[in-house]
Amino acid sequence: MKSKLERRMFLGFIYIHILHHALEAPIYGSWMIEELRSHGYDMSAGTLYPILHRMEEEGLLETEKVTVKGHQRIHYNCTDFGAQMLKESKRKLAELLNEI
Repeated sequence: MKSKLERRMFLGFIYIHILHHALEAPIYGSWMIEELRSHGYDMSAGTLYPILHRMEEEGLLETEKVTVKGHQRIHYNCTDFGAQMLKESKRKLAELLNEI
């Protein structure tokens, strides 16, 4: 990301984006970096992985180790709490968009 201010401003959107995809199907870090990049968020692994770990600590995501082509990969899945927070975030975002 370009600046600390930009990161703080868009962190909530990034959380929502991650939860959205993790609710649809398990995600992994390098895929999520590319997905976010396709929406204009230029993030490095050094920025994304701490966010994913924090989201796991907060109970929004849970991890599962899987083997893909002989290599370990960590998949992130949305928890029930994460789904609940995503639903509430969407509601609040829609309210904000209607206001502005």
